Amino acid sequence: MGGLHSVEGLDEGVVQQTISPDTGAVVVERTLATRAELDNTLARAEQGRRVWRETPLEKRLELLSGLVDHFVARKQAIAEGIAAQMGRPIRWCAGEVNGFQDRARTMIGLAPAALADQSVSEKAGFKRYLRKEPLGTVLVLAPWNYPYLTAVNAVIPALAAGNSVVLKHSDQTPLCAEEMVAAARAAGIPEEVFQFIHMSHGLTALAAADSRVHHICFTGSVEGGHAIVRAAAGRFTTVGLELGGKDPAYVRPDADLAFAAENVVEGVLFNSGQSCCAVERVYVHDAVYDDFIERAVSACEQWKTGASSDPESWMGPMARARGAETVRRQVDQAMAAGAWGLVDPSLFPKANEGGQHNFVAPQLLAEVSHDMELMREETFGPVAGIMRVNSDAEAIEKMNDSRYGLTASIWSRDLAAAEAIGAALDTGTVFLNRCDYLDPELAWTGVKDSGRGVTLSRFGFDHLTRLKSFHLRRP
Repeated sequence: MGGLHSVEGLDEGVVQQTISPDTGAVVVERTLATRAELDNTLARAEQGRRVWRETPLEKRLELLSGLVDHFVARKQAIAEGIAAQMGRPIRWCAGEVNGFQDRARTMIGLAPAALADQSVSEKAGFKRYLRKEPLGTVLVLAPWNYPYLTAVNAVIPALAAGNSVVLKHSDQTPLCAEEMVAAARAAGIPEEVFQFIHMSHGLTALAAADSRVHHICFTGSVEGGHAIVRAAAGRFTTVGLELGGKDPAYVRPDADLAFAAENVVEGVLFNSGQSCCAVERVYVHDAVYDDFIERAVSACEQWKTGASSDPESWMGPMARARGAETVRRQVDQAMAAGAWGLVDPSLFPKANEGGQHNFVAPQLLAEVSHDMELMREETFGPVAGIMRVNSDAEAIEKMNDSRYGLTASIWSRDLAAAEAIGAALDTGTVFLNRCDYLDPELAWTGVKDSGRGVTLSRFGFDHLTRLKSFHLRRP
């Protein structure tokens, strides 16, 4: 293989275990790939991409539509797999299949125009145009928190553009990679065009450094993003990064407070706060601060917590014990520095005896400051700090005071004011009266430590293709 020849911690052939966040039991076991298996996977991808790029776009899109059909047909089984592997309550899991379908079909629909040849001005005696060509093999590294919604952002447009794809999923959700590839097989997509592989961190670094990987799509932590960039640094492959967030919400004095409180709290708590675009900081205008606090606490207290298999549960355990410990540590540090917990943790029973170490009760904190880690670093849990502000200008200053910049939400009845505030924010997406949502027709992108590159929208094909210019003098 090209690239690295020796890497520490390859863990070749080691059995990987996925542990249930609810019970602590082993959900699934998979044997990690060896260097030889990675070599074979990339060799097949190299062969597949050369045939797949010559497959007419119309045929590629037809096969991808079939992939979506076969995937959706397994909605219930896929939903149960999400709940078992990462702990999201079963009542919400089918929604991820719906979201997968929406994003996939949107990107399939956008592909013909996005990938069409682009003409330039007429010039006598010449034919000139630009063509988007596939890069080659795309390595997609997907996380566990939204295992299908994050993967589909890269997999479908990469395949539509004529690339082969190798998908490596988190060790928390290995079955998700297998489900996606199985749907592709059922649809008739050639085996070598779309493959999954279960790899250790060391072998993933080796793959990132291999000359047969032409682009890497990574979704995960800032630290993980740095590791991938370092692994690929020895050559000029491109890397798309969707990393962390510390997303703010600003409640203006003209907001519909009942609506804002309910939806901001949902943005904090949904998926146990384990979302890159979850609301983690809330800034409320002093004129409505007390009223908002009362409504937000009431909304928080309505959430029902329990095991992911319980159809009555709204919020389950966190996926990993170390994530739960990070949340507890940030909350404890903030309260030791003067923050107030506004929500009584005793209102929320533990998920069950086996998963107590993964369960974190919802919490909103007042009297917080940007000196606290809770307001600076990603929490990735069902907790947010709430601060008073006295003007739009102060809110903008506070919202921008972060090393992250993924999304920001504004809660107001004034569209013009929201657009003016949004223009001043250092963020990839600006919401008005909604949060924690991806519209597949809009570009998904971050600034600062939230990443680089674009997925979704017609621009989501740009980083998965290269431009070729045709400058032809007519005979």
